[in-house]
Amino acid sequence: MIALKDGIQSADTIERLAAAGVIRSDRPFASDQVQPASLDLRLGNRAYRVRASFLPGRNHTVRDRLVQLSYHEIDLTAGAILETGSVYIAELQESLYLPPDLSAAANPKSSTGRIDVFTRVITDRSQEFDTIGAGYQGQLFAEISPRTFPVLVRTGTRLSQLRLRKGVVRISDDELHALHARERVVTSAEPSIQDGVAVSVDLAGFGADHLIGYRAKRHTGLVDVDKAGACAVADFWEPLYANPGRTLILDPGQFYILASKEAVHVPPDFAAEMVPFDPLVGEFRVHYAGFFDPGFGHAAAGGEGSRAVLEVRSRDVPFILEDGQIVGRLVYEHMAERPRVLYGAGVGSNYQAQSLKLSKHFR
Repeated sequence: MIALKDGIQSADTIERLAAAGVIRSDRPFASDQVQPASLDLRLGNRAYRVRASFLPGRNHTVRDRLVQLSYHEIDLTAGAILETGSVYIAELQESLYLPPDLSAAANPKSSTGRIDVFTRVITDRSQEFDTIGAGYQGQLFAEISPRTFPVLVRTGTRLSQLRLRKGVVRISDDELHALHARERVVTSAEPSIQDGVAVSVDLAGFGADHLIGYRAKRHTGLVDVDKAGACAVADFWEPLYANPGRTLILDPGQFYILASKEAVHVPPDFAAEMVPFDPLVGEFRVHYAGFFDPGFGHAAAGGEGSRAVLEVRSRDVPFILEDGQIVGRLVYEHMAERPRVLYGAGVGSNYQAQSLKLSKHFR
């Protein structure tokens, strides 16, 4: 058995765990599938349209629930369209055979969140989404629900990513204060650090026209998840510009792409995750895709000045956002070891040095 250090496991360890059979896959890993602190998960050959989202519960497998809840099976080998408003369960090519001291967590990939595809990983006998307990042994499945655009996916499409954790990995607020003093994790003059570091929204705008973001159009064409630069921005998005009051009214049911006011920095020995903000401060949700790999925003990896792109959806009522309003918090976690290759340094990183940026699918 591989001896593991406490912390988030790096790309090198992920590959060693795969060689040891802790991570198993129907096909060999793609060349860019392992990221500095995470593993992309690939869709398998079959998906199922289901009546509703579900968790198996401690006494059932995912397939037990599929027998009860699925409408029909979908062949992904030639590609399949997933419609908005529907829920699908897809087999994943990767499975886990974790030792008792190693757990995992999943999250949508950045490109997945930016096209408003709601996806979560589920396992047999699970009672939580995206959480894979230490010692789990078995198959992985993805729940997929496109919210705004219909999407075309196929066997091998990557919508989710996985992190492996050993021990206590999250750093305390005192440690985060010290890290910020050394490395400056956000560009705020006086950052708010409480259960992570606060991230606020920029409604002053970017560039000469003060662009603040985009609102998704309804009844659009199809997004092929595996094709970069294939969609025209104007066919899918309405640009939004700053107003004198530097505010934005979020309409219920609409999807927005905005950006943080702060530039974000994840030093090489750490990983970060955007966590949901306290719902008591506003009726909106920010950032489905929350993993930030080591080196995001790191100057030596070409990322100085990188903003966090915010995927925002209002819940049940219109809600006014103001420039500089806190919308989320970044929590930082120790890496077990520094990755050999950082985010942005030749690993297919699409969003290093970003400001306000749509997903890679748009040109």
